[in-house]
Amino acid sequence: MINSDVIQAANAKAVDRLEADYAALGAHLDRRGIDIAAIKAKVAKYGVAIPSWGVGTGGTRFARFPGSGEPRDIFDKLDDCGVIHQLTTATPSVSLHIPWDAQPAADLNSKAEEVGLTFDAMNSNTFQDQPDQTHSYKFGSLSHTDAATRQQAVHHNIACIELGAQIGSKALTIWVGDGSNFPGQTNFTRQFERYLDATRQVYDTLPDDWTLLTEHKMYEPAFYSTVVQDWGTNLLIAQQLGDKAKCLVDLGHHAPNVNIEMIVARLTQFGKLGGFHFNDSKYGDDDLDTGSIDPYRLFLVFNELVEAESNPDFNPMHMLDQSHNVTDPIESLMVSAMEVQRAYAQALLVDRAALEGYQDSNDALMATTTLKDGFRTNVEPILAMARLEKGGAIDPVAAYRASRYRAQVSEDRPAVSGAGGGIV
Repeated sequence: MINSDVIQAANAKAVDRLEADYAALGAHLDRRGIDIAAIKAKVAKYGVAIPSWGVGTGGTRFARFPGSGEPRDIFDKLDDCGVIHQLTTATPSVSLHIPWDAQPAADLNSKAEEVGLTFDAMNSNTFQDQPDQTHSYKFGSLSHTDAATRQQAVHHNIACIELGAQIGSKALTIWVGDGSNFPGQTNFTRQFERYLDATRQVYDTLPDDWTLLTEHKMYEPAFYSTVVQDWGTNLLIAQQLGDKAKCLVDLGHHAPNVNIEMIVARLTQFGKLGGFHFNDSKYGDDDLDTGSIDPYRLFLVFNELVEAESNPDFNPMHMLDQSHNVTDPIESLMVSAMEVQRAYAQALLVDRAALEGYQDSNDALMATTTLKDGFRTNVEPILAMARLEKGGAIDPVAAYRASRYRAQVSEDRPAVSGAGGGIV
């Protein structure tokens, strides 16, 4: 963890400017009938989960260029995640990926307590073969034509639930790369039936207070067809399985012009929105830093979420899911967490009564202008003040760089070869 003196020294250089900016924004919002303290309180309570795999350098099919101080195991990953939360106060939990992060529950709990974190949803990996597995997932996992391969995938997901129950997780996220690369390679209907049957076996083992999150993706690694290719199929799965099954929306898992905020509204309306993987994209599943390409779309998603907040049963899970190829992953994750908080704060500023009136009177111009009034407001003083009051950094990236954390961990963590491409 970073020495608190470093954070305090960095904050001392910026606190006067922050207080002036916060007071000015407070006066501006007061004229709009908005209580800045109330917005700050909501922002301070908001948190987004960090993916354990996100603190390592990502790669492409062609190459991976690891940075210095790469985490060697889940315990190094938790150290890095702890630093992110220490500085941003916005990432209180970590989502594990099994078997990458498989360790005894007691050890995981002890390390999480040490760095001030809890555990979010568990993620199962049946999209790549592991050294000790009997059956290959080359042609699928939960939808494979071979019953023994399907059962292997089922048992792996159940093992994820069992470990998750011991570390305080309350959800399992299933994403499969199953599909086909050639027309005629598979029978679409029979393949989907096999997937539903296998996933139902996993669902039936869920504890009463758990949620099963299924994730759709239009392509990759299957490039002709994917078993769970869009939100419609994902919704069918959730409806078939039962009340504990919900849909996970990854912002990068859609075609470039798909209206993701409408998908959010539809799934919310019918009680099947289970959570998010936040990232950004230009072409496909780019896994770019959240808000780096289209911050307005992120805001529009949060506009739907704030709209639904009045429902006491509405509590979707929020997580970042990114791949960092050319930046320090810790810095990118900190910035992304703050971007998600920013979109939430901006959505809280929307005058919902005015918006509803314009919508009912079909005043398209004023309706969209009302949304933009929230989006265009610089809410950075709110975010920074919330961090300061919780003991975080006014400028997390500046404090992180001043701490020389990366250089320090690089002394203990050996250099990693960049040979070969692929995921972390």
